[in-house]
Amino acid sequence: MALDPLSGITAALPASAAGAQAAAGSRFTQALQRLLESTERSNAEANSRVSAMLDGQGDVHDAMIALQRAEMTLQLTVQVRNKLLQAYQEVMRMPV
Repeated sequence: MALDPLSGITAALPASAAGAQAAAGSRFTQALQRLLESTERSNAEANSRVSAMLDGQGDVHDAMIALQRAEMTLQLTVQVRNKLLQAYQEVMRMPV
């Protein structure tokens, strides 16, 4: 059973606000999922391009472009994670 981190918050909100909060949380979760999937796809593409290059079937330029794209996507993912951790730490420091 997965725990919903928004369940405690949405329980205290009125029904319309709780629905809007759940929808916003859902969109945020979907955006993060798309980012992670994009990172995985770019890494897989880079791996396949490098493998093709090593087998003599691919171009060095295509492999390097795929590697750079994968690296940039990974850097973006790490920076998003860092910002999310910062935001979480800020929220946890707030007095109740």
